[in-house]
Amino acid sequence: MFAALGDETRLALVARLSSEGPLSITQLTAGSPVTRQAITKHLNVLATAGLVSDLRRGRERIWELEPEQMEAARAYLEHVSKRWDEALGRLKQFVEE
Repeated sequence: MFAALGDETRLALVARLSSEGPLSITQLTAGSPVTRQAITKHLNVLATAGLVSDLRRGRERIWELEPEQMEAARAYLEHVSKRWDEALGRLKQFVEE
């Protein structure tokens, strides 16, 4: 999941889907220097990671975020952040003693 989000283009796609809601590939490529084919490949990586899904609406594919996976990522990052805060607190205490 985090490897998929580690790419700047994929992270930008997730940000757009998060702020604008479900979008077609046409909408996602509008105004972007990235080709439609490249956007499709990036979306497929995100889909494999479970972060987005698509549905057919006529001839278009509409892409949207998978909130459960995004919540799982957020929860994991909170867990890691808490552990780092605890470790830094112990280090601070050790150094001050």
